[in-house]
Amino acid sequence: MLLTTRAIAAALRPATLRAARSKSTTSALAPVPGLDLSNERLRRAVFYVPCSEERKIQKSLGSAADCVMYDLEDGVSLNRKGHARGLVLSALAGSRARSRGVRINSLGSGFEMDDLNVVLQSDALDVIMVPKVERAADVHFVQRLIEGSKARDRVTIIAGIETARGLVNIQEIARADRVDALLFAAEDYCADTGIVRTPGRRELHYARSVVSTTAHAFRLQAIDMVTMDFRNAEVLREEAREGAEMGFTGKQVIHPAQVDDVQQCFMPTAEARARAVRIVRGYQQHYALGKGAFDLDGKAIDMPVVKWAYRMLRRAELAGVDMAAELNE
Repeated sequence: MLLTTRAIAAALRPATLRAARSKSTTSALAPVPGLDLSNERLRRAVFYVPCSEERKIQKSLGSAADCVMYDLEDGVSLNRKGHARGLVLSALAGSRARSRGVRINSLGSGFEMDDLNVVLQSDALDVIMVPKVERAADVHFVQRLIEGSKARDRVTIIAGIETARGLVNIQEIARADRVDALLFAAEDYCADTGIVRTPGRRELHYARSVVSTTAHAFRLQAIDMVTMDFRNAEVLREEAREGAEMGFTGKQVIHPAQVDDVQQCFMPTAEARARAVRIVRGYQQHYALGKGAFDLDGKAIDMPVVKWAYRMLRRAELAGVDMAAELNE
């Protein structure tokens, strides 16, 4: 199925978009006034698999990563792009991942239309990662093609923030329909800006903070950078914990050995869950008495802390922990 001019010009469907972006929002946890958990979906590890390498595709089919992202872009050499496209539909169909996506080539590369003409035929595609997004129009282009395809009811977009211009225009990008996550690509950003990478990552703090904050402002997920030193588990865990502390909801990974560590780092610890349970119980008890702020272990607990606790419990719940049962113990 080739995408036609009529498909490209198809009118947008806001109701369909809302349905596509509202996955995994059902929770056993009681709601709190003013608390929006709609951006809490399980996408802790976004695992790139080069779609030109059949051995790696085969190994990825049973991956435990929350999101397996079949790569047609940087992980595929120029002379293998067509070969990768020929494998992507079977890879998507065979994957048992919770979320299955494709990273297409960037707009203007000359490969993006061929990529989209193929991947939008898939019944298993959940998300398209659009790299090097610099303006909302980049997203709108892909969005319209989705709307003209059979994937219109389910496919969302991850927008890659990889250049200074993309960072400057991030709010208009975040507002674009179908975007449900912003992703920060450190190496491309450094290549664009001339920033020199250091082990401490201080030179990336501003850009990462902007991506994370903007994502939360628009109720999107925030996906952190790749750890290129993929054989160093300690660096990986340090970066992942740092990303979680900065508000990122997940992280890109490039090697299967990184998946488990990353997914553990982006899940609330047992200690954090226990504290969150005590806060929520205290809130429920004091709410029934008509009280607002209360004391827990000598510290004041008010509504912002209660919202944090509910968010931690929701993240644990999405990862398979029965938090309703823990609350009722």
